[in-house]
Amino acid sequence: MTRALAVTPIHLPAAEIGRRQARYDRLAPPGLRIELRDVGPAAPGALDTEDAVRASEKEVAAALEREAAGAGFDLAFPDCVLDPAVPDGAAEPGGPPVHGLLKLSATYLAARGERFGAVVRNQAIGAELARRLSAYGLERHVAGVAVMDLPFDAIADTGAWNAALAEAVGALAGRGATAVINGCSAVDVEPADLPARVVDPTELALGLMVAS
Repeated sequence: MTRALAVTPIHLPAAEIGRRQARYDRLAPPGLRIELRDVGPAAPGALDTEDAVRASEKEVAAALEREAAGAGFDLAFPDCVLDPAVPDGAAEPGGPPVHGLLKLSATYLAARGERFGAVVRNQAIGAELARRLSAYGLERHVAGVAVMDLPFDAIADTGAWNAALAEAVGALAGRGATAVINGCSAVDVEPADLPARVVDPTELALGLMVAS
């Protein structure tokens, strides 16, 4: 059994931690057990500005180090498609390797030769996701990043998220995307007849973490 540590990017109430843990329990492939931990009260409560994104990155790095110390985890990752505190290149020695949901899923799509896009909740998240894709050297595979301008509450509102998602996917497909990364690690995507397939980066990345 591979034991994985996941750390939230923002400080969350117990109910939301429980919802996200249940999602991981449902999505985890056989042989992978995920333990989700809250990043802590020093982290922001939402990623709505660049300052919040940078603060999240700092707190996630600290939490990954703190929670993984001597705990016997085989790997770790942030519970966030922005990959806060994930190395752009090779992992530093010592401690479990830190994986990124975006890094794994986007690199996989690029390796398949696909042109893909992404949808995100707001401008701050969109800018950081684009920066991350650039850091990973994937710009030539990216059709664009569509901003849906949704409130934080939409993360747990499957209906609201999926309604906005459909319009954004149509726009990205018009720019040549055959796949669209759903730019939130904690959202369930409902099946729909869309012009490009929607990729759940969490589900895809979890499978890649245990692939041999």
